[in-house]
Amino acid sequence: MEIKFTRCTSKSELQQILDLQQKNHLQNVNAEEKIKEGFVTVSHTLEILSEMNDACPHIIAKDQEKVVGYALCMHPRFGNDIKVLKPMFLEIASVVPKTESFIAMGQICIDKEYRRQGIFRKLYETMKKSIQPEFNSIITEVDATNLRSLEAHYAVGFKELKTYHAGGQDWKLIVLN
Repeated sequence: MEIKFTRCTSKSELQQILDLQQKNHLQNVNAEEKIKEGFVTVSHTLEILSEMNDACPHIIAKDQEKVVGYALCMHPRFGNDIKVLKPMFLEIASVVPKTESFIAMGQICIDKEYRRQGIFRKLYETMKKSIQPEFNSIITEVDATNLRSLEAHYAVGFKELKTYHAGGQDWKLIVLN
């Protein structure tokens, strides 16, 4: 099995991202699974995912033609388009200088059967290479209770910018320079 890391280029790949997203959404994952495997919080529509991809193509991991992981690239101009992410962009504005050029990582997810194989790290490495020189950092947020995701992010070099409360939960705003 050889995993290929690339940018998203087709509607079929976008649809596979959405399918993987739904499979790992916090509403579709039981309590034990959330602790052990993590979860994703946001549900995108094909339309918004496609618009985001047009602005800055998403990073995907593929096994043959199957999308087995993704890291969504979210240009800051989409800061008001996804309700649940609006607070993140307000917090970013409060701690990141306006002159800083960053891309928001909108969500990262790896298919359960492909976890613990370095795909998470490789998605971020590919993303970092892909966004330069236009952007010099990647900013994202992680639900403070999603310890698996936080540990994985810190392991690849993310640093905490701040913790804040929004939508009834605590979030860690983190950056990778």
